Amino acid sequence: MKQITYYFLSFIALTFMFNSCSSNETVFDQNLLIGKWVSGTEYYRYDTGGKGVTWDTADNVTEAEGQAYTWTLVNADLTHIHILTTGGGGVPKIYTVTELTANTLKYKDEFNKTYSYTKVK
Repeated sequence: MKQITYYFLSFIALTFMFNSCSSNETVFDQNLLIGKWVSGTEYYRYDTGGKGVTWDTADNVTEAEGQAYTWTLVNADLTHIHILTTGGGGVPKIYTVTELTANTLKYKDEFNKTYSYTKVK
């Protein structure tokens, strides 16, 4: 009887231990990211297939002249790789998404600088 009680208590302890180790990672739906986003004069367009364009109208840059980039969103990790026009590799920028809805995109960089965008219809 003691042995059954010991196994039962061990099983319960292991169950709680594995439950406490489960991931609390926030997962965002990348389909919500698709579209055009604006913050002041800065625009980002996220296209399907992980491609996009960014431009700033304050610099007299239009969407057609914007800088191309690729993007990935895995859980809350948003990565932009800005494609250089002079050749070579891209410039990666990694962010942590804090909010993503149909109309709001917020993320922060590794220095805790926050960015907030609104979807353009």
